[in-house]
Amino acid sequence: MTITDAPRIVSSRLRRPRSWTLESYLAGGGYDGLRAALAMTPQQVHDHVNTANILGRGGAGFEAGRKWGMLRKALPVYLTINGDESEPATFKDHALIEGDPHQLIEGALICAYAIAADQVFLYVRGEFALAIERLQAALNEAYAYGAVGANIFGGDFSVDVVVHPGAGAYICGEETALLESLEGKRGYPRIKPPYFPAAIGLYGAPTIVNNVETVSNLPWLMLHGGDEYAALGEGRSKGTKMLALAGHVKRPGNYELEWAKVSFRELIYDPRLGGGIRDDNELKAFIPGGVSSPWLGPEHLDVLLANDAIAAVGSMAGSGSVVAMDHTACPVRAAWRIVRFFHRESCGQCTPCREGGGWLEKILERIETGQGREADLDLLMDVCDNISPGVTWPPAQTTICVLGPSMPPSVAAGIRMFRDEYLAHVREGRCPFPPDRLPRRLSRV
Repeated sequence: MTITDAPRIVSSRLRRPRSWTLESYLAGGGYDGLRAALAMTPQQVHDHVNTANILGRGGAGFEAGRKWGMLRKALPVYLTINGDESEPATFKDHALIEGDPHQLIEGALICAYAIAADQVFLYVRGEFALAIERLQAALNEAYAYGAVGANIFGGDFSVDVVVHPGAGAYICGEETALLESLEGKRGYPRIKPPYFPAAIGLYGAPTIVNNVETVSNLPWLMLHGGDEYAALGEGRSKGTKMLALAGHVKRPGNYELEWAKVSFRELIYDPRLGGGIRDDNELKAFIPGGVSSPWLGPEHLDVLLANDAIAAVGSMAGSGSVVAMDHTACPVRAAWRIVRFFHRESCGQCTPCREGGGWLEKILERIETGQGREADLDLLMDVCDNISPGVTWPPAQTTICVLGPSMPPSVAAGIRMFRDEYLAHVREGRCPFPPDRLPRRLSRV
């Protein structure tokens, strides 16, 4: 496969001077998509989204149009945009909010029109200080321009939009925990059923929760139509996708590519994209869809960047983050850092997640610091099995949300792919990788 000349649908304005301002946005055709949508009926807008088959870009990959169609017939209706991007090495939504906030606002307004939303909430991770500042400034400009508020562009459609900074909890990226947070409560995920947001969401009303990148596609879609969008990509993976490439590559960053047309090899090694592995090192493994996804090895480099193709080899496209690890990477340390993050961010409602995460973290740290035992490898897998029975993919659920099952993949993949390196830690009584690469907490070794 080759890199195509597909249009950059959501990132085309990011390199413009002062791309976050209304002046810059209007110069690039800003709010024309909203005007086009308002000239249609809400059902026609919905039909275009169904034709385009936009899969949610937040991780779950659920069809946006299908989700809209599941709304319970009741009033009021709320729309919440999930900008609480908190997973390590995932930063594409952050770039879209910070660099093109008007596109997010326009996309949210188009969605609000299609679902007849009474109120829109833009929920953004609290640590994104500059992004929140620019988003609020853009919203003020949009109100003054007549794109938000009463009688938008002189028509009959009216809706208000609120920017809501989150409190920095990863769990609030889960849609029902996000709604709890919006209601002023602790960010605890809700049990589904019955609390599917489209049925019982914010304040008990039907609610749509869409990701930042998902709705950022809508302005382009309204101008070009669902058929033109669906012509990009293959199978279920339509349109383009923003990919956050991180790890041991020469050119980390965000890249928007046509879905299902580019392989991981091209993403990582093409000089226009990742540029290869740092210091021309050997690729050891890569994480294809955020740190909650199972790792893949060099033998999977030719897998296409597409939901179904990645699922076929036992992983997921997930949050759109690809992390490359070279031959100097320690699989124990990588798994320990990932598990430590998830354990710290657990809300604590579910025993397998709350307790199992802590056990995994302690055992991994014990191995990494040279105090492990060979039996610890089987113990790790046993704990993983208690969190997610079978340690398979897709994961089995023992918890209310998927945070608990997000812990075993990195541990299980590390043991299955690099068992000898785990054993080397135990037999040598130390981490066999250079000490100058150790995290600060382990620098004593």
